[in-house]
Amino acid sequence: MAVKVLIVEDNPVARSFLCRVVRESFSDGMEITEAGDLEGARQQLARADAEPGGPGFKLILIDLELPDGNGMEFLGELANRPAVKIVTTLYSDDDHLFPALQRGADGYLLKEDRFEVLVEELQRIVRGQPPLSPAIARRLLSHFRPGSSGDSGPMGLNSGFGNLTSSATPSGRGVTLDPLPEWERLTPRENEVLTYLSKGFTIKEIANLMGIKWFTVNDHIKSIYKKLNVSSRAEAAVLASKQGLV
Repeated sequence: MAVKVLIVEDNPVARSFLCRVVRESFSDGMEITEAGDLEGARQQLARADAEPGGPGFKLILIDLELPDGNGMEFLGELANRPAVKIVTTLYSDDDHLFPALQRGADGYLLKEDRFEVLVEELQRIVRGQPPLSPAIARRLLSHFRPGSSGDSGPMGLNSGFGNLTSSATPSGRGVTLDPLPEWERLTPRENEVLTYLSKGFTIKEIANLMGIKWFTVNDHIKSIYKKLNVSSRAEAAVLASKQGLV
């Protein structure tokens, strides 16, 4: 019987790319279902549940930024399902990583990784290991290494990351920090994309310069616009110029 897979991703090109990654990763037959938003994903789950004697989805890939909500919310809804749940995203920061693991993600992959890297990480499922992008694995090791800030002893991870506790949990004694300026909320990758945007490069040219896929650049741009509260390349370029980024 084919293994049922659900891919929740709003970008059709990225969705197609992830389908290829899944098919390349496993020798078993794959029955892949796609959803472009949370509502569609919920409908697909309901259909799978309604099938008599059906095994349901064994693997679910979830983007964190969706048109009608946040993938974190969907992760919480999947908490009691036996499926392997893997986040596929552009976000590598603690504010996305640790909440995702706390909500039951069994793995965390960055869509900007090379095709062969994503395939290799997904194949870890067969060996009972959590699929983690190399950058994410390094981040986790750094976070939980004795002597590092936020260290809370040995990593409290099981196969589903169910016992992971983030050091970001409020203790009631923390100091209040002023919010970061908008441009400082950007990741290094986003700053790089913004610099190229401000210099007039096209999405395709930026992708070639950075060695990533064009739809990954597009996702970075969406994130930049959201963080900077702008709606156009011109507005983003003006702000970048004011802050000396270009």
